[in-house]
Amino acid sequence: MSTGRRAVPEREPVQPSLLSGFPAVPPPSAPRPAPELPVARVSVESPLPQLDRPFDYLVTEELHDAARPGVRVKVRVAGQEHVGFILERRETSDAGVRLAPIAAVLSPLPVLTPEVAELASAVAERWAGALGDVLRFAVPPRAAKVEAQFALDLAAGEGQETHDAAGEPRAVTRPADPPHHVPDASAAAGWTELRHGAAFLRHLAAGGSPRAVLSAVHGYGPAAWPQLVAGAVAAARSSGRGALVVVPDRRDLARAHAALEAALPGERVVRLAAEDGPSTRSRGFLELLAGRAHVAVGTRGAAFAPVPSLGLVVCWDDGDDLHAEPRAPYFHTREVLLLRAEQTGCAVLIAGHTVSAESERLAATGWLQRIAAERSVLRRSLPRVTSTADSVESARDPLARIARLPHAAWQLARDALADGPVLVQVARAGYAPSLACTRCREPARCRHCAGPLAERAAGRERTVECRWCATPERDFTCRVCGGHGLRRTAVGALRTAEELGRAFPGAVVVTSSGDAVKAEVPDAPALVVATVGAEPVAPSGYAAAVLLDGDTLLRRESLRAPEEALRRWLNAAALVRAAGDGGRVVITAGESEAVAALVRWDPAGFAARELDLRRELGLPPAVRVAALTGAAPDVEAFLAAARPLLDIPGVRVAGPVEREPEGPGPHEQAATVRALVFFPISSGAALTRGLRHVRTSLAARRETGPVQVRVDSPDVL
Repeated sequence: MSTGRRAVPEREPVQPSLLSGFPAVPPPSAPRPAPELPVARVSVESPLPQLDRPFDYLVTEELHDAARPGVRVKVRVAGQEHVGFILERRETSDAGVRLAPIAAVLSPLPVLTPEVAELASAVAERWAGALGDVLRFAVPPRAAKVEAQFALDLAAGEGQETHDAAGEPRAVTRPADPPHHVPDASAAAGWTELRHGAAFLRHLAAGGSPRAVLSAVHGYGPAAWPQLVAGAVAAARSSGRGALVVVPDRRDLARAHAALEAALPGERVVRLAAEDGPSTRSRGFLELLAGRAHVAVGTRGAAFAPVPSLGLVVCWDDGDDLHAEPRAPYFHTREVLLLRAEQTGCAVLIAGHTVSAESERLAATGWLQRIAAERSVLRRSLPRVTSTADSVESARDPLARIARLPHAAWQLARDALADGPVLVQVARAGYAPSLACTRCREPARCRHCAGPLAERAAGRERTVECRWCATPERDFTCRVCGGHGLRRTAVGALRTAEELGRAFPGAVVVTSSGDAVKAEVPDAPALVVATVGAEPVAPSGYAAAVLLDGDTLLRRESLRAPEEALRRWLNAAALVRAAGDGGRVVITAGESEAVAALVRWDPAGFAARELDLRRELGLPPAVRVAALTGAAPDVEAFLAAARPLLDIPGVRVAGPVEREPEGPGPHEQAATVRALVFFPISSGAALTRGLRHVRTSLAARRETGPVQVRVDSPDVL
């Protein structure tokens, strides 16, 4: 293993004759090393690949007590100061040169635990990334005021947080240790109707580590998925172990947090989300670190939370793209939690209304056990789902295939409005997010940045502007045919709400999309128009749901388009009342496997067929994939350096091919290319380790430009 080190050159003694009459200045004395373990191995927080290795530094006598493994320190690398973490203290270094001393210990708190450090290292290797990038997610930025107050709390006996008259936190006496809860009947009620559900809870409560994939049924009410998750966490706590729950977004976070607090009365449930601000996140992180809390729930970054005595990790809706980190090293929450389960031996619960292809692969191998409702329970609990593309509906309404709101959907919405709210799901936000030339149907582009033009609504005014640079377009001219007219090729949530308001005069219309996403709507009659993923929850369930723009979701240029469409539909349909209570769902889409799976409510069967198809085609998750993106000469140089890896049996390379610009910027910007490297799962560890080494060595030699390496990112295909 290569050892990082930072050498300090020996200084030449200052010659008095060179000072022209000034007194000689003696050289500074060398720092005194610590009496024990004077060498600290430090990981530097830096995105530079050439710094992605541990560096050895000298621990001085003054910092001997403070420079413990896990503390945040300041060091100098190549003449610049960097923040890093001490990984370990050692007796000697193999650098062979004089070591530079640690400049400062920024905080005496060891915020990087050995377990999280090991996990961060595994994540960096799994995604061919830099350890410093992973540590940026694993440990929140330092909040000095929060740390100081927390230290006072610890000194005063680790009391629960209260506030003085000025609103500042203060320390009080320490409470009793968190109780080990015994799951009550209400917390376990939803599990009893699931096949193998009760056995899973018993195994957890007995201290075991079962691994399961759960197909949830209800999206609202006392048996909804937050209560299921809370029941599993309560079972893990009854065995004296901690639990970690990760959800995609803030609405799911609020529901899961409330359910956990209700299931664990008197126990602190830490909420970890970037939107809560650095102080709140840092405080929750420190409470977990000190063992004052044993349950954490949060979004993507919470996967690294230092939960003590971890016994259960839960990932809700693992197919949601919000679980994929868009910044280096581009990890996925589900895979991080699976790595953590392998590392600690804790239990795993991957839950959702649907089943992702990745979870299906693990279930097919037996690594995950299936927990799902029997068909009799599904028939009793779910709404009736119909498609406007089936033969019966097509015979009744021949125009159903081309109408955006077929007669069956309109009639369902009209009838159901008398019983409660009606959900209308649309594919896109905004008013008219996509425009095209009326003459040649070419997509309308901005004359400044070549971004897509869209129509926006501000009150009664309609404006056309670029979605990338927001430049208004008042005199459109098509670059292909010279036409000046524009037509809408897609209708957003606001335009849909406007049309429904005219179609149902007197009805209340509520929108949930874009920056105005609602978490909940009352049970009163209303048309709730929401974009996919922004559907509010009705406490007693929706009377009906109309799923529009199904073909738009299915036609997305993505390998996962059918899987993603089914996930969106199931999440919306789970919010509708049971068929026995009048609940109905109508979907407007052509015939497809995804639509058939929705009508049958068979997410596991669809995932199994999708996985079989991808095995035949050699596509993820049957294999793994790495995307190499950069300038053409740089990608070619990277592939040449990685040639020994590419010769491994089963590895194949597609490309490199030129990519179109995907965001704001001049149309004439430097073109980039992308190459895809497909490799067997069995060779994954060796190949990602090799790609990481190639990236680091090329960056250290500075012979080529940077190449972005993204491993197993869901949006590359």
